[in-house]
Amino acid sequence: MRRPETNEDAATLGLRALAWVVGDETRATRFLSLTGIDPADLRARAADPGFLAQLLIHLESYEPDLIACADALAVPPAALVGARAELETA
Repeated sequence: MRRPETNEDAATLGLRALAWVVGDETRATRFLSLTGIDPADLRARAADPGFLAQLLIHLESYEPDLIACADALAVPPAALVGARAELETA
């Protein structure tokens, strides 16, 4: 279902957020260390709605990253939060 704030579905927004996180070495390292997954797992799970929801939860847990990601993706932070909620029920 397309998100009204972005005109894209939750999975697409989650994938864009994932690309944003892994595009920065510090953020990527922190995400990988906190989740305990390795880069190969990350690639294998990138299409999993539950994994994308966990990534968005990770961003929500540190508001500066949530806001920076939203700014980089040109969406309101609420769109990321809404996408997480959608992905959790997928």
